[in-house]
Amino acid sequence: YDHPDIICGAGTLALEFLTQIGEDKLDAIIIPVGGGGMLSGCCIAAKGLQPDIRVYAAEPVGADDCAKSFRTGTFCEQTDPRTIADGLLTSMGDLTWPIIQDHITDVITVTEEEIVSAMRLVWMRMKLVIEPSAAVGVAAALSKSFKDREGIKRVGVVLCGGNVDIDALPWQQS
Repeated sequence: YDHPDIICGAGTLALEFLTQIGEDKLDAIIIPVGGGGMLSGCCIAAKGLQPDIRVYAAEPVGADDCAKSFRTGTFCEQTDPRTIADGLLTSMGDLTWPIIQDHITDVITVTEEEIVSAMRLVWMRMKLVIEPSAAVGVAAALSKSFKDREGIKRVGVVLCGGNVDIDALPWQQS
């Protein structure tokens, strides 16, 4: 994730996404963050195509090194992360953090309950198999802290990851 080729490759995700949107530009895009390869690549591509787009990172409260780093302006190493969104447990890298710091608008953190609820919503309503890490972006878009932001009507959310044990869905746990 912390390699120029990975960052560039991930940027094609935002390139394809925004190209498909066409002239009906987005106000914001929300991207889950772990190590930051996908987010940093998407930041560069999104801002290159649409400089006024707001790019939001989304991460679990239990693995919030990006939020802490962004708020303090200094890289904060991930310490004892705990979340159902296990694809986001990795700390940002030496290459990804500066890109993220320079390009994102803010970081939205979500609870485990919000992640599970968003995952279930996508499974049930959209009929898409996503893992908890992918649901973090949806949870952020549905969060009160995001909805309260001014001037955001058209939002894109990156859904990436479908590694799920069908026999252990989080909303079926007793």
